[in-house]
Amino acid sequence: MAEPMERLQILITPEQRRRLLVIAAERGEAVTSLVREAIDVAFPVPVDAAARQAAARWLLDRPKVPYVPPEELDAMLDDRFDLPE
Repeated sequence: MAEPMERLQILITPEQRRRLLVIAAERGEAVTSLVREAIDVAFPVPVDAAARQAAARWLLDRPKVPYVPPEELDAMLDDRFDLPE
C-alpha cells in the first residue's frame, strides 16, 4: 500500500521548472516524483544512533569468510561440477 501523500504548493523559477520538465521527460517520470526524490536526497531520514550501532554490531558478529581469489573459485567450481572448458 502506498504511503499517504500531502499536498504542498511551492514557487520555483521558470528555469527550475524547465530543468524539472526536461529531466522528467528523459526519465519518463512525473515532475512530482523528481521533487520527492530531491527532498529525500537533500534531507535524508536520520538514523538513530542505537539502530546504527546495532546494525554495525550485527555485521561485525557475522562469521568471517576467508577471501578466495576468483581464479581459485573458478577452479573449485570446475572441479566440483565437472564443467566443460
